[in-house]
Amino acid sequence: MAWRFIAQRALPLPETILDWDVPLSLSSNPRRELSGPGSLTGVIEPEYARMLGADGKPILQEWATKVYLEVDGHIRWGGIVTKTSYEGSRATVQAEGLSCYPHGIPYEGYLISGRLIVPKDPYAGKDKNHDGWVDGKKGIQRVPPPPKPYGGPRIDVFDAFRAIWGHVQSRPYGNINLSIDQHDLGEKLGAADGSDPWELAWWDAPDCGEVLDTLTRTIPFDWREDHAWTSTSGNAISHRLVLGKPRLGRKRTNLRFAGDENVIALARPEGMGDDYANEAVVLGRGEGRKMRRAQVARFDGRLRRVVTVTDKTLASAKALAARGNQELAGRTRGLQVPSIQIVDHPNAKFGSWQLGDDIRVQAHVPWVGDIDIWHRIIADEISADGVVTLTLRRSDSFHY
Repeated sequence: MAWRFIAQRALPLPETILDWDVPLSLSSNPRRELSGPGSLTGVIEPEYARMLGADGKPILQEWATKVYLEVDGHIRWGGIVTKTSYEGSRATVQAEGLSCYPHGIPYEGYLISGRLIVPKDPYAGKDKNHDGWVDGKKGIQRVPPPPKPYGGPRIDVFDAFRAIWGHVQSRPYGNINLSIDQHDLGEKLGAADGSDPWELAWWDAPDCGEVLDTLTRTIPFDWREDHAWTSTSGNAISHRLVLGKPRLGRKRTNLRFAGDENVIALARPEGMGDDYANEAVVLGRGEGRKMRRAQVARFDGRLRRVVTVTDKTLASAKALAARGNQELAGRTRGLQVPSIQIVDHPNAKFGSWQLGDDIRVQAHVPWVGDIDIWHRIIADEISADGVVTLTLRRSDSFHY
């Protein structure tokens, strides 16, 4: 495989290529994550004169340089330098995917979905003697009941997701040139009757990255960060967040991952141990007896084991139950393989899978025997020798 690291100045737009072949030696392989930014760490040694740009600034500058891994002409990883350190002639560089950027950025606007609207009562104050009749119309017109409150307009989850990203990138020096898929999830935030509005307000000092992570986790849905050349010639690179509806990936019956074929190493299969639970108690918004609460169980023939989860951002019964189901999905699973290492092989050519795909893992494991289990790919790492590590979770541990 032909490898190279490319450095690009993040601002101003359009981005400018600074170096087509950064002499970066990896200390941790480029890692992509499902619904996460991923990361890489590398070193440059000895001191390299080319590492200063034409503007006199370091090419690899924190929060100013985008870095890409290109393999055989395709961008396989992209991110932004977030930390550098120096020791003698050795420079250490850490980078994370562009989707790390909203973390630490405050939301400075106001957004609400499913506001409780209380209509004005046209007869308020028109029965001053409280006899049930409109003043001056006794025996003619009774005072009708006040209009009932109702729920206001609601926002699709993906519209809120895009709105937060739009807020981040609209700020001065905040545009990282990342596009977001434009389709809707088909699920709206807040209760239809206005009993539990979803609100994002600047006076609560919300962190944009944390809000995005909470939406992703509690709805739930998938997203993936992609980078690609915009054309076969030129030096422009596009950045995109691909949104699942609600999940990404598909069941890959056309790929094979088997021991003694393309799987060269397999992490020790594991059960849940102390983390096992088949019942979840979720504690949400409120205090004392007024605290919102949900209880979800998945009894599976084993003794009852309970996990308690506290999330003060949740109030509706639906959101609390979804959080409980999500917790149990990861705690009731059977045996799973945490990760496998594979090589390029006709069974599954390099790059033939995507994050979120379900793959069938077949291997022989001492003390366990032959296993044949469907797993989802939740992260991948590529090394310079062509070995790829896939991080996995059992497919049946997801409830969406």
